[in-house]
Amino acid sequence: RSVTASTARSSNSTALADMASSSAPRLVTVWCPDWPLLAARVPPEVPAAIFHANRVVACTPAARAVGVRHGDRRRAAQGACPELTIVDPDPDRDGREFDAVVRLVADLAPRLEVVEPGWLCLAARGPARYYGGDQAVASRLIAELATWAAARGVPVAGAGDTPGYGIGVGVADGRSASAIAARIAAARADRTVVVPPDGSPGFVAPLTVGWLRELGDADADLVDLLARLGVRTLGSLAALDAGDVLARFGPVGARAHRVASGRDDRPPASADPPPEWWVEHAFDEPIASLDTVVFVAKRLADDLVERLAGDGRVCVRLVVVIETEHGERSERTWYRDHGLSAAAMVERARWQLEGWAAQPDGLSGGVALVRLVPDEVRPDDGVQARLWGGRSQADHDAARAVVRLTGLAGEHAVRVPQWQGGRLPAERYRLVPAISVDLDAGAERLERGDGPWPGAVPSPAPAVVPDPPVVVEVVDRDGRPVAVSGRGEVSAGPAELIVGGRRQRIVAWAGPWPVEQRWWSTERSRRVARFQLVTERGEAHLVGVEHRHWSILATYA
Repeated sequence: RSVTASTARSSNSTALADMASSSAPRLVTVWCPDWPLLAARVPPEVPAAIFHANRVVACTPAARAVGVRHGDRRRAAQGACPELTIVDPDPDRDGREFDAVVRLVADLAPRLEVVEPGWLCLAARGPARYYGGDQAVASRLIAELATWAAARGVPVAGAGDTPGYGIGVGVADGRSASAIAARIAAARADRTVVVPPDGSPGFVAPLTVGWLRELGDADADLVDLLARLGVRTLGSLAALDAGDVLARFGPVGARAHRVASGRDDRPPASADPPPEWWVEHAFDEPIASLDTVVFVAKRLADDLVERLAGDGRVCVRLVVVIETEHGERSERTWYRDHGLSAAAMVERARWQLEGWAAQPDGLSGGVALVRLVPDEVRPDDGVQARLWGGRSQADHDAARAVVRLTGLAGEHAVRVPQWQGGRLPAERYRLVPAISVDLDAGAERLERGDGPWPGAVPSPAPAVVPDPPVVVEVVDRDGRPVAVSGRGEVSAGPAELIVGGRRQRIVAWAGPWPVEQRWWSTERSRRVARFQLVTERGEAHLVGVEHRHWSILATYA
């Protein structure tokens, strides 16, 4: 009986795999790994990089030539290239500038979808017939993009050995295989990779399981676990039974198994959503203020997400339509595999609007219509909450409150903390406009980045960080100021903390933990010795002494 059940399960799995494979569309993916720097118009010969969560997310060819790589920590990147220029991340700039690329590709194939700035997809069937095959389409895209970038003074590496930013075009069956092909193409001389029809499983099979992390289909822990179990290639993972992988690793493992098999995580929808789900707003008078249009788009996005949530669905492909009083029309398709939240919809509508306005032949009048069309929806699988840790209901409530305040006070009036790393509490986070952060899907952007900072105060982190630090005095039992030598030696044990003339007896203390930062710069160098103090009132503070001046750096809850 067990043999029969196993055979039936294997037959069902094979049938489902064949069905999913046959329904996978043939796609062309355009991928620029360092788009944020290209959008900032940083010359490729200048060593520069953009960091997020203290890791490199984009770097110029000059920086890559001396050893800087994606994912490197800031310390490692600056160690490999001391003259490295750090460029601030700007998602709005990236989205606004990418609209010019979208318009360029749309002239070749009007039906395309934007995944994120620097990454777009289009169906291969029509362009391949028109231009004479998949390879012809890929080569034509590379040539057009190389010409466009060269005109802007930031060349991309084209069909030869032209120095410049890497850009790749991949053609394959399925979204995941096409994305992998484009990433591989970005490092090749001809910048193109074309996978034969029905060849996606064989194409991805010899690749390492690390590609799952590259595509965002698995985290580092799962990839490391698979490697330690001896599953080091996607083909090895695909050879395992899908039911066994689901039982052992859960939904994340099942998704990784589908990608390793050369199949998409979710097949495309077979039916169009009904027009009743469309949301639009026609202005009585044309609106010239872009902020007003974005505010209306936010209200439409909230309405659309609420409608879909009431039906247990989420939008993965959204069409944003904007029309002017003169009949001009901008239509873009945006895709996100795990669904578009209201904040993500507004973000993409703003990118599209600002990009259109920045074009020479852009807006010639006020906006008369804004329409959001859910082009593809799927059942909302939800997210299984953890027993402890992770996002909670309070996190969701806080995100909704931030969205409401943003709508009332304006896009840039509400700011949220974003991790950037540092050894002192005031350096760990920076405040960014809430509109630039996807609060629903990007909680990890607000949380601590990977790995510790050498010399940072260990967890738990202080709850209150005054800005600026509160000036205090720390004295010993004889009332003399406590001093710390250059070797980290304390003149006497701290006995009292004086805050605004009020004296508090110190009942416990630890330290010092000296830290010296940017010693190579006379203008920015800093040396601070930190202590943890507990007063007789039960208050716990992180204090620091710098140039014999004491201050409260943070307070523990």
